[in-house]
Amino acid sequence: MPQKLNLATWNRKEHFQFFRRFEEPFFGVCVEIDCTQAYRRAKELDTSFFLYYLHKSLVAVNQTEPFHYRIEGDDVIVHEHIGASATINRPDGTFGFSYIAYAEDFREFEQLAQAEIQRIRNTTGLEPATSSEGVIHYSSLPWIKFTSVSHARSFSHVDSIPKISFGKMTTVNDKQMMPVSVHVHHALMDGFHVSRHLELFQELLNQS
Repeated sequence: MPQKLNLATWNRKEHFQFFRRFEEPFFGVCVEIDCTQAYRRAKELDTSFFLYYLHKSLVAVNQTEPFHYRIEGDDVIVHEHIGASATINRPDGTFGFSYIAYAEDFREFEQLAQAEIQRIRNTTGLEPATSSEGVIHYSSLPWIKFTSVSHARSFSHVDSIPKISFGKMTTVNDKQMMPVSVHVHHALMDGFHVSRHLELFQELLNQS
């Protein structure tokens, strides 16, 4: 079960109280990630490159504490594990929101993800995550080499779930590069934490 963060002893208590009052408390960055080794490794494993880098991103998320935080009323709750709510394309051009549990082992995650993808492609509805759920909102735009991203948001509903988007992989100086966008709630984390997540993500992608 999620635990409540002790706000009285949290060194970001004032930051939390300050930024949570903003009409738009999210901030985001877009960076390019080197996925040369990761793409090669996915081919060696005969697996989906999307699932491979999605798993690496989730591993980095689960190793970055503030990505476990969610706002619930006046409290901050801390989830033990964070899964993926990724958009999954359907043959008719629509998409659905998936729910993929976190597994540290890639092959276990791959099985969970493949079953969930199949389920989504055989349904027609949407099942969006609520603000306090222990997931990341993931989306992939493999057709676009983007340099910035914005997200549809309902300002009448509290939302504290981080949003991570991946773009089109292109070859740059013999390297496979991919744009990645990370949007997070500023009451829960700062640029330092986002940079740490991205550093971990790149380190994991570089593993052979």
